[in-house]
Amino acid sequence: MFNNDKTELSEHLVTINRVAKVVKGGRRFGFAAIMIVGDSKGRVGIGTGKAKEVPEAVRKATENAKTKMIRVHLKENRTIHHDVVGRFGAGKVILRAAAPGTGIIAGGPMRALFESLGIQDVVAKSTGTSN
Repeated sequence: MFNNDKTELSEHLVTINRVAKVVKGGRRFGFAAIMIVGDSKGRVGIGTGKAKEVPEAVRKATENAKTKMIRVHLKENRTIHHDVVGRFGAGKVILRAAAPGTGIIAGGPMRALFESLGIQDVVAKSTGTSN
């Protein structure tokens, strides 16, 4: 398998969601976290974790992301090979390869993903839904 202990992994917190369960004595809060883990060389993983406290949810999400890592081949170690349109329900994500020096032009969660992946030049747009 992969030797995760030797490689330096960057961790990005995408979001923390607080949910409340109403019980007899009041409200019980739970937290859900989404983390992105990458090695900046083409490997990245996205994980989720749920717990009663934020640090435990973040730890679970990080462990989950490390187990779900995938390899993405990069063009010249700086951008994607071709334009991609991803669809899920009403949401649509457009990814375009960019010239050297363009930088990462993307929103928050996509920016964290590209930084963890090691992509330096890309243009991305999320349309349809913000979810």
